[in-house]
Amino acid sequence: MRAAILTLSDKGSRGERVDQSGPALTAWLEERGVSTVQSRVIADEFDQIVAVLTEWADSDAADFILTTGGTGVSPRDTTPEATLQVVERVIPGLSELMRLKSMEKTTMAALSRAVAGIRKQTLIINLPGSPKGALENLEAVWPTLDHAVEKIRGGQEDCGGRFEK
Repeated sequence: MRAAILTLSDKGSRGERVDQSGPALTAWLEERGVSTVQSRVIADEFDQIVAVLTEWADSDAADFILTTGGTGVSPRDTTPEATLQVVERVIPGLSELMRLKSMEKTTMAALSRAVAGIRKQTLIINLPGSPKGALENLEAVWPTLDHAVEKIRGGQEDCGGRFEK
């Protein structure tokens, strides 16, 4: 699988903070055989987020795009709204699963507004901005991603009984 990672950080985009989430996600994915083919740090600007997500999804740059940052309740946290502007279909279960697993660690997870969805043949998932939160949320949904990407890309294999616990 191919991944793209978009970090949303005003300070990071200005060089005032080193992005740690993007590299942490890249390393974690690499350990699982996933290649990160695109990575960028941009400001928490709605139009810029929409533009990059649209460009990457429409050019089939990756099987899935992970955003990190901008999912909280601060006035500049617009990643979920930008993502909803881009996706054609929402996958609420992924967001619900991330929040459910995160709530086991901190009640602050209730403030996450992360969303997940599909544009064309690309899965887009919002993750928190901290490296720890981003990795924990990715781990929560990881067991579903291979199958999700397969289906989004038109896989016809039957699912019945394949994933029973």
